[in-house]
Amino acid sequence: MKNQLRGSIKINAKGRDLYGFINAVHASRISCFSQYVKGGSFCAEIYRSDLGRVTDIADEHGIELTHFEYGTLSAEVIRRRRRFGIALGLVLVIAASLYFSGVVVTIDIQGNESVADEVILAALDGMGVRRGTPFRRIDYVTCENQLQLGVEGLSWAGMHRTGHRLVVEVTEVVEKPEMRRTRIPCNLVAAHEAEIVGTTVVDGQLMHKVGDYVRAGDMLISGVTGDDTGHTTLHRAMGTVTGIYSEEAAFTGELIQERLVPTGRTDTRRRLRLFSLDIPLYLGRNGYELRDEESTEKPLVVFGKTLPISVTRQRYTEYAREETELTPEELTDELMEKVYIYEKNFLSDCEILERDIMQTEKDGTLTLTVAYRLKGDICSPREILIK
Repeated sequence: MKNQLRGSIKINAKGRDLYGFINAVHASRISCFSQYVKGGSFCAEIYRSDLGRVTDIADEHGIELTHFEYGTLSAEVIRRRRRFGIALGLVLVIAASLYFSGVVVTIDIQGNESVADEVILAALDGMGVRRGTPFRRIDYVTCENQLQLGVEGLSWAGMHRTGHRLVVEVTEVVEKPEMRRTRIPCNLVAAHEAEIVGTTVVDGQLMHKVGDYVRAGDMLISGVTGDDTGHTTLHRAMGTVTGIYSEEAAFTGELIQERLVPTGRTDTRRRLRLFSLDIPLYLGRNGYELRDEESTEKPLVVFGKTLPISVTRQRYTEYAREETELTPEELTDELMEKVYIYEKNFLSDCEILERDIMQTEKDGTLTLTVAYRLKGDICSPREILIK
């Protein structure tokens, strides 16, 4: 490190009075390293600060002196001393380091699950705590108490500083579990007109057997039972009655539809985000009436650390309303997608035995009527009313 700061130079001396030159250099108490004489030449390494004295001694003894400076830190500084941009950049880096070391660069929230980070950040912002706030201005005790009282769902909050980060640790309120009334007496009735193909009774009295045909609302499993003494007991009927039943669904679409179509025009706008301050890097406003927006943010990273400085890029794509005429085949494909979504959302618990699709076209509309033959549980609970 010492040589990096002082600078190291290699010299090569030739001449008739070579040893007189060597003795004069040593007598002047000039530090020489790695010195040797070979082929009538004296080679050595000296400090940059001694080069002037060595040059004068060489002139006195008629010595031809050449030198070469090693690439050291001090040599680079001297070589680039007139490049004011480097000096300015160095000053800015030092100033930024000193500034960022005393302010909140990032806020790290830990321990929350149901309470969103945005809610806690908004509460801190109302207290004057945000990215860019000096640490010395933060009243930790007051902020912790206000967070606990002001943010619904928090039972405790703690704050501490770790380097340039403000760590906010929270504990959420443990909600009392919902008490469900699962033992209310009830009957199980048929939700559909169906043919019974299977039964399983856990509690209650079965009212129909396999092969019976029941209508919607007929009692399947009774929650009222009695014994030989005339004593009546109320139960919560539990069980499964599997039946085969029919169901119908209709899906309609128009052949001529108004849709949003991209015009091909785009507009890209950038913002410089410095802590919580947004600085627009553009002029004017975007005049697209109908548009789709895509936003990306690229933070500034220095030495693996993410700084609260970033460039936000917003790309707007213009759309226009346009009437589109679909062919019956195209509209049928779109309606079939709706059929599949309906089956996935509403018929996932059933087995689809048959699916019959009928297509009708009238007054510019196309309708798909789907008739299903399903197999599944047809039980529906119905409470027993007690006076």
